[in-house]
Amino acid sequence: MSLLNVENLEVSFVTRNGTSKAVKGVSFTVEPKQITAIIGESGSGKSVSCYALLGLIPSPPGRIDGGVASFEGQNLLTLSEAELRKIRGSDIAMIFQDPMTCLNPYLTIGEQLIEPLLVHRNLSRADAKTRAIELLNEVGIRSPDSTFDSFPHEFSGGMRQRVMIAMALINEPKLLIADEPTTALDVTIQAQILRLIADLQKHRDIGVLFISHDLAVVSDIADQIVVMEQGEVVESGAPDAIFNHAQHPYTQKLLAAIPSGERDSEEAKDDVLINVKNLRTWFHGSGKTEPVKAVDDVSFDIHRGEILGLVGESGSGKSTLGRSIMRLAPVTGGQITFDGIQLTGLEGRDLKDFRSRMQMIFQDPFASLNPRMTVYDTLAEPLLLHNVCQRAELDQHIAKLMDDVGLARNFIRKYPHEFSGGQRQRIAIGRALATRPEFIVADEPVSALDVTIQAQILDLLMALGREHNLTMLFVSHDMAVIRHIADRVLVMYHGKIVEAGPVKQVFNNPAEPYTQSLLSSIPGVAMM
Repeated sequence: MSLLNVENLEVSFVTRNGTSKAVKGVSFTVEPKQITAIIGESGSGKSVSCYALLGLIPSPPGRIDGGVASFEGQNLLTLSEAELRKIRGSDIAMIFQDPMTCLNPYLTIGEQLIEPLLVHRNLSRADAKTRAIELLNEVGIRSPDSTFDSFPHEFSGGMRQRVMIAMALINEPKLLIADEPTTALDVTIQAQILRLIADLQKHRDIGVLFISHDLAVVSDIADQIVVMEQGEVVESGAPDAIFNHAQHPYTQKLLAAIPSGERDSEEAKDDVLINVKNLRTWFHGSGKTEPVKAVDDVSFDIHRGEILGLVGESGSGKSTLGRSIMRLAPVTGGQITFDGIQLTGLEGRDLKDFRSRMQMIFQDPFASLNPRMTVYDTLAEPLLLHNVCQRAELDQHIAKLMDDVGLARNFIRKYPHEFSGGQRQRIAIGRALATRPEFIVADEPVSALDVTIQAQILDLLMALGREHNLTMLFVSHDMAVIRHIADRVLVMYHGKIVEAGPVKQVFNNPAEPYTQSLLSSIPGVAMM
């Protein structure tokens, strides 16, 4: 008998423009002691389907139009709020995507952990604390006795996600729903969390419903895979059938979007555009005697026309290195030479004028684009600021930029909030290209995107690089992405470059243990 059996689930949202069907006749099962993965892009209905089971869809505007969700003889869709509240956090628990927004910043980790025990089990605070510390230790939190009284902001992203897992498991649920639990994590932390969920599932004999947009992520842990597109299940089956014998075009598209293989690089380029020598960027915090050495004595060259990959985990210093080259972070020491010009010596107007030759694509386009500026204004600003064209030629130049990044020209009067994440990133790329730069720093430009959109943006960047002879520093924590797009790669760890070389050399024969750990953490390695 299935632990959870969902049949013909229908969910819709009522808006001012009418009723929109978000989930259309979805059916799937979760067996005891197994992991069922629901895969699909943003907007496919996978999260809505799972939220509906626990009554977590706000009504209005959301509503459940039909279906059955049988869990231990009960139809979850017909239970009252009071009855659902007894099940949530007890028999069915959920791990949410972003632990920082789900954890209460005003309460300690320990206080939040013991709450489910106090509510559902009526344990004393002393017994609840003992149980919470045991579980923190089980999910890999170091020194749980001392960290019990820490606040969420004192933990890293991976540690916060472990706390969320501990909170979900503390009442020993029979079903665990994990909603994109690794999307924002480094590849090594992601691998740890995936192993942790799989190990806990086997150790505790629970069923898991795992939601993700990335087939590679679930390739090693899922027993059953359900593929959703536009609110419907288009394909389902065992991992071997999905990965090796996919029938539906949408599933095939998701598989094709997984980065694999090395870029077909041209012969090694000798013309050095940027030389970085003994670069240091240190930060001095208040009350600290020792500085934070974000970039510590780093030296390397970037050749004209190449894409140089810079990879490392969060906190390794890679984004700070990119910002330092752009002179967006204060440089403590060393030299940055751009086409024979010392950037470390430029200030004021000279630096502003030079910025037309180098631009940056930021990680989150929604944060980097001005919400009060239309696409037209966003693209016009750098064109006018750096005198790329006269006002009479402005429309022509903006239309060309829209064509270059693959956006319809009739979008130019829209605002950022009217676009998808992938479209916003195309706008950010267009803005970076506006000044006709020779060099671009791309700082994690695809980390927050669905795999198919990620593939489109990577292809776009490579095509634009060839068309405009761009030199690029591509910053990422994802080794598979770096392998797909870069000519050479630098591996950064604790502010230092620990390994460098052509992509094929570094990936096939890594010399450093840190590089080896990054490579071994790539999800779906067997598929690549």
